[in-house]
Amino acid sequence: MAQRHLDPTDPTAAAAPVPADALAAYLRSQATEFLRALRQHQETGAGAAGGPAESVDAARALRRSARRISGSLHTFRPLLDETWAEELRPELAWLSGTLALEHACQSRLDRLLQALNRLSPRTEPPTDTLVDVAAGSRADLAAGSRADLAAGSRADLAAGSRAAGAARVGATAPAPAAPATTAPPTAAPRTVPHPAPPARSPAPPEARGNLTVGAAKAGALLDRQLTLARTRAHSTALQALGSARFHAVADKVAVLASDVPLAPAAQTADLCPLAAAAEERLTDAVAALPLVTAGHPYNAEALVHGLSPDPAPHPQDAPWHQVRLLLRLHRYACEALRGGEDPGTPVDARLLTAGQALNRHREASEAAAAAAAAARTPRIAPATAYALGVLHADQRHEVEAARFAFQQCWQQRTVTAG
Repeated sequence: MAQRHLDPTDPTAAAAPVPADALAAYLRSQATEFLRALRQHQETGAGAAGGPAESVDAARALRRSARRISGSLHTFRPLLDETWAEELRPELAWLSGTLALEHACQSRLDRLLQALNRLSPRTEPPTDTLVDVAAGSRADLAAGSRADLAAGSRADLAAGSRAAGAARVGATAPAPAAPATTAPPTAAPRTVPHPAPPARSPAPPEARGNLTVGAAKAGALLDRQLTLARTRAHSTALQALGSARFHAVADKVAVLASDVPLAPAAQTADLCPLAAAAEERLTDAVAALPLVTAGHPYNAEALVHGLSPDPAPHPQDAPWHQVRLLLRLHRYACEALRGGEDPGTPVDARLLTAGQALNRHREASEAAAAAAAAARTPRIAPATAYALGVLHADQRHEVEAARFAFQQCWQQRTVTAG
């Protein structure tokens, strides 16, 4: 019969209790990483999404450590000083969310523009074909021009010689020279036009289509709106990093790097039950998802209510977003059980793959919402609205694909025949 085996990389499967010192070590390591990222962020710049790579990496590391500290304070709050934890946890969540807005706007814009390029048809022939045709046409024209000029020069020289000879002998009738001086018969080929290359003829309207024109206008509209949103998010992040609120958070994290305020009950406590509770909350949330429907490809469930006039986020995406947050808390709890001594220790690969699928789900959901918001812009051209509608449907299909990937990943089990 088939028997399920526990994953040896899952820390919650260990029978030995994990003391609170592991949590303290993990919090100290994340606080040290927070301070290191903050110093690098201040040295490399403001952390703009389009700025230097070092500044972007520093901002990402700052958000990552802030999320891990906040998540650990939430999962293991019975073992920490209650007042201190309740004051620091929402502040870290505020900081992480504020710094993530700018990166989210830039990532959303890149995703939508790439989708527009992928959905738009090619209206121009390949570049090498145009180069070959143009080179051949120029060669033909140059060869024809040289031939015509050579023929005309020979005719003019012959006509001039005959006229000069007749003048010297005193001929009275200029009839023989008249045909040569009026219109030489070799001049006719110079007036024959060369046929135009077929590749340079304009493409018919049905080959271009309205989608290409609408996609260009839709891309410009999305670029204008999301760039403005990113600029505002950047200004908000700069104000947050220079505020007294942020400096208070940084001071508390600096104290955390050397001293973790544990509760008196943490001296004999075990981290495993609290980590198991976080895993149980995740399991219950996953069980509430429509995984049976998500397991069927092309089920079109993500397109339901796609024409709703409500500008609010799609209601069916909220449970998936909640599972994403609970999955992060479970993963951070597994890291805390290792005490932060070896961050490179591999964790459950299923958790990483599932987290990546849920990240793609959220990105596609927010991109679809941005396309729908742009389509509600007043007085836009019908072709632009049509392109945004196609883009919205494409991103909702990406939502569906991410759900399918999560379902396939989560249903995997390590089994052995016995």
